[in-house]
Amino acid sequence: MREVAELLDTVPTDLWIGGKQTPPASGLVFPVDNPATGEVLIEVADASAIDGARALEVAAETQTGWAATPARWRAEILRRAWELVLARRDDFALLMTLEMGKPLQESYGEVIYGAEFLRWFAEETVRVHGRYTHSPSGGGRILVTKQPVGPTLAITPWNFPLAMGTRKIAPALAAGCTMVLKPAAETPLTMLLLGQVFADAGLPPGVLSILPTSQAAALTDPLFADDRLRKVTFTGSTAVGKQLLAQSASRVLRTSMELGGNAPFLVFADADLDAAVDGAMAAKMRNTGEACTAANRFHVDNAVREGFTAALTDRMRALKIGAGHLDGVQVGPLISEKQRATVAELVHDALAKGAVLTTGGAGVPGDGYFFEPTVLTDVPGNARILREEVFGPVAAITGFDGEEAGVAAANDTEFGLAAYLYTTDLNRALRVADALESGMVGVNRGVISDVAAPFGGIKESGLGREAGTEGIEEYLETKYIALT
Repeated sequence: MREVAELLDTVPTDLWIGGKQTPPASGLVFPVDNPATGEVLIEVADASAIDGARALEVAAETQTGWAATPARWRAEILRRAWELVLARRDDFALLMTLEMGKPLQESYGEVIYGAEFLRWFAEETVRVHGRYTHSPSGGGRILVTKQPVGPTLAITPWNFPLAMGTRKIAPALAAGCTMVLKPAAETPLTMLLLGQVFADAGLPPGVLSILPTSQAAALTDPLFADDRLRKVTFTGSTAVGKQLLAQSASRVLRTSMELGGNAPFLVFADADLDAAVDGAMAAKMRNTGEACTAANRFHVDNAVREGFTAALTDRMRALKIGAGHLDGVQVGPLISEKQRATVAELVHDALAKGAVLTTGGAGVPGDGYFFEPTVLTDVPGNARILREEVFGPVAAITGFDGEEAGVAAANDTEFGLAAYLYTTDLNRALRVADALESGMVGVNRGVISDVAAPFGGIKESGLGREAGTEGIEEYLETKYIALT
């Protein structure tokens, strides 16, 4: 593995426009911090509205040629990019750990997962189909075709710096859309390195631009108003998603929104408790709890709640905290001091309202933004932590009596992204999975993300789906041609 300084020397730090590094019009830069130390890793170019207009102009000019590129050629570029990401897995893994904080082992897992979107949609590129049929009235023929939506703005979050980018880039390029991508200000380095990888894979200049910025609205607001932009895809908080939907409405832009979550984790009395605790650890502590699919609310049948709480507490207490690149570390820092303060505030609110702390509960003194793995039980219904997305290593446990009460508690939220349930009764598993108001349900498993499955939520957790065979449809328009 490279030394940190050597790796950072290889990462592009200017804007990525027209298939190459491009200095920002303003000449300004902003710092990227290491959340394990709070120190600056490197500075990157700070894009402005002028740079956004330049990138969209290039995307619009390139759109017709890219859409006309044979599907097999587009597929081969995506496949080469997949191979190149895997060839540089050490660089991508270390870079994600440095700028986001997750343990290195998890970063390696994200490289495999994130790269797989490139391979999956390389395969989907050649499977975009329409249909041809006779009108039932006998008055003509119906021809249905699929065409790329056109230039797309992608806005990605900081928690999965590679996968959240490839999950949007890959289907867009597969469908024949050009893209301008704004990565999160906290984690722009991974996407900038990916831009270089795509250039090495043979992606034509202008098809993909990457614009890091410290002033997101100043960059994106003019793009929303530009007639050349045809679609927006966003992953982030529900609050920001609502703002972007309002902006999109003025031009009726196509949108894909993967928004916040507050995932329930149901444990029924007949569950295999050992398996349930394993699943709880995976669903809660993946990415240090900073995942939209993370289990936030643990609704446990009162008949087994005491045993589940004790076992989960032991497992959480045993986790090793530290900088993600160190051997054996299982829990990295949170992304920022602000995020750590938010997690602490939610924990303190729950305790003030009567919750019982069984382990953790505080930030870790010293450098970086670390927070102890925490378990709360007897959490009252008016605690904010049951209503808000915690995005941290905190498990909030509350009890229920009977299946109906458990499902009602799980559905008592405006969110509907992911949900989990543990039971050994197949009929109950199917019955509860049907009843849960969620776009994704894990039955006796704590990790549900899969490149081959549609990812997305209902209610205030978003619109549209990413990944799976459904993912490419978000970047395609349906055209009906009437024939005699």
